[in-house]
Amino acid sequence: MRQVSYYPGCTVDGTSREYGESIRAIAGAIGLELRELEDWNCCGASSAHATSDELAFALPARNLEIADKAGLDLLVPCAACYWRLKTAEKTLRENKTGVSFRGDFHVKHLASFIWEDVGEKVIREKVRKPLSGLNPVCYYGCLITRPPNVTGASDPENPESMDNLMRAIGADVRDWSYKTDCCGAGHSLTLPPVGRKLIQKLLDMAIEAGADSVVTACPMCQSNLDSHQKEISLESGKNYHIPVFYFTELMGIAFGDPSAEKWLSRHTVDPRPLLRQKGLL
Repeated sequence: MRQVSYYPGCTVDGTSREYGESIRAIAGAIGLELRELEDWNCCGASSAHATSDELAFALPARNLEIADKAGLDLLVPCAACYWRLKTAEKTLRENKTGVSFRGDFHVKHLASFIWEDVGEKVIREKVRKPLSGLNPVCYYGCLITRPPNVTGASDPENPESMDNLMRAIGADVRDWSYKTDCCGAGHSLTLPPVGRKLIQKLLDMAIEAGADSVVTACPMCQSNLDSHQKEISLESGKNYHIPVFYFTELMGIAFGDPSAEKWLSRHTVDPRPLLRQKGLL
């Protein structure tokens, strides 16, 4: 088993616990021992940077200091947490604070780490039920790859880690050019009409691409795309019913994990009828 540090953040074991549970389920299958950071704190997303520059740095920097002592690569599943940690890491590595920081580890988003560091061979070997007939689009959102001078993404407008993972477990991934467009983020709460407009655009473009589902790696993106479809349907006169998966849930299904139905039961748009139709549940 390969040991890695793990920063769950505030949502993965709370409002998006299906993400957290599916992460832990597949980690063991692909040989990862997740060592949760001791005494970790909130990274500050999404309010600290709007309140205080000092607080916006101090909150993620404290977690990085803990990871620095552990000396293991740090995996981050939440896009917002990842962005805050990478931003603080850049400041620490440029030694702009006077804080002692060895930095003998990498901060990586979970999807990128699984594809780049675990690798295709290991993933394919674990597949028990290929996702044949499932036609998703992969949606990365704004924060996993941008800005590239912070995230280090080689292709920030056309990331491929989730696309590659989904193909490795047998899905027929559809190409589209909206994989890094904004889902509205917090506007779904503060400016609901703006948020719903952005969400509807993504759903329309997924349908136009021939997708029957959306795959994401961000709790906020998943919540926005999944939970507002009924409202958008009523407002637009169209019928939106598009399942929105976490990529780890689909990996768990492909690996034959028996907990998958429990994760899926928590979605607003129930994905189980689609999966049963495809013979995947």
